Amino acid sequence: MNAMTWYDHETSSIWSQPWGRAIDGELKGVELFLLPFQLTTWEEWKAAYPDTLVMINDLDRVGNNRQTFSYKFVIGLVLSEDAKAYYFLDVRDAGVVNDWLGNVPVMVWAGDNIYHAYIRQLDGQLLTFRWQGDVLVDEETSSTWDAVRGLAIDGPLKGGSLRAVPNLSSYDWAWRDFYPNTEFYEP
Repeated sequence: MNAMTWYDHETSSIWSQPWGRAIDGELKGVELFLLPFQLTTWEEWKAAYPDTLVMINDLDRVGNNRQTFSYKFVIGLVLSEDAKAYYFLDVRDAGVVNDWLGNVPVMVWAGDNIYHAYIRQLDGQLLTFRWQGDVLVDEETSSTWDAVRGLAIDGPLKGGSLRAVPNLSSYDWAWRDFYPNTEFYEP
């Protein structure tokens, strides 16, 4: 399988990045708990979290290392035994995708070099999202949402928070390699 691995110096175990599982060594078979994360730009992060400090090693590189996503780049979601991949450019073009990952309702959105995935259910209520201009709105209550944080900022659900879906970013060939039974979202 073609993907980055980590070497654990304490146990001499080798870890698969896409699986988060030790594939060799003393801890072979142990799987790490996948945490939700945010792939975003520094500008978006700073706007959402203005008091953030950052440690950098090379001042000349700040703001100059722009990632651009090709069609082969996917947003991969994993919950339990279910895995699904979304081509970044398809999601960006759609703006927001309301979908299902197994029996879990999910929402995936993407902008320029940023994406997020959430469970689109709050207190048992299924939500359907759409962009209304620059604002993310749920159709059921017309609440407006901070799309980066998954927080309702106005309307009947104000203060409510969506749960992030654990996800990985990958090239489609690597995703297929590690999740051969995955489903690919089709617009």
